[in-house]
Amino acid sequence: MRRAIAIAITGYGLAGCSSLPSLDAFKPTPPTVQVQLDSVPPGADARTSLGPGCKTPCAVAVSAPDSGFSVAYTLNKFKPATVPVQVIRIPGDFSSPGSTTIDPNPVVAELQPAAPPPRAARKMLTPKKPKPPKAAAAPAGAPEPSPTPAPTTR
Repeated sequence: MRRAIAIAITGYGLAGCSSLPSLDAFKPTPPTVQVQLDSVPPGADARTSLGPGCKTPCAVAVSAPDSGFSVAYTLNKFKPATVPVQVIRIPGDFSSPGSTTIDPNPVVAELQPAAPPPRAARKMLTPKKPKPPKAAAAPAGAPEPSPTPAPTTR
């Protein structure tokens, strides 16, 4: 009976080994960096490819990825613009911590006005019908026409 209990405990202990946390738990989380977003003209909607966005001028906090990301700008009556952003990581050593910077920071986009639609693409307007000419003014002192129709003779 003791052997059965010992085998059961050993088997349970080995099964628990597979549930150890993975080594990903020891990786540092990506640093969060503040990115300043601006546009010319101001008031554009800016959204990073990482998710956060705001109305310019503004700042957003993003988790710096291993590679770069982009910022897309939109504003009514202006062409949309996208600006690529690089993430620069400087590894640390025993005497100093590593650092992460964003280039460019601030991220600025100069939005161009949208061109009006070409003439061929504009909606075709139907020509207006000319108004009928107004009746000549009656001479002064003439009786006004009767609202009832004149009797017809057969």
